[in-house]
Amino acid sequence: MTTLLSPEIDVIGELTERCDRCGAAAKLEVTLISGGELAFCGHHANRHHADIVRVASKIRIEDGFSWAGK
Repeated sequence: MTTLLSPEIDVIGELTERCDRCGAAAKLEVTLISGGELAFCGHHANRHHADIVRVASKIRIEDGFSWAGK
């Protein structure tokens, strides 16, 4: 699924979730267009930035994290 709209991006103080890929501290949380949420550590968020933007309706980024998709 692709979208022509950019996801809403919010910067928040601190995330408490763990990465759904590796279990490290999450730096980015995604609300999916199709429903549901995923969390990513900095490594996985940057590695998959293009896919994240394509499937996200909302993205929350931890303050101070430099994300490749922003």
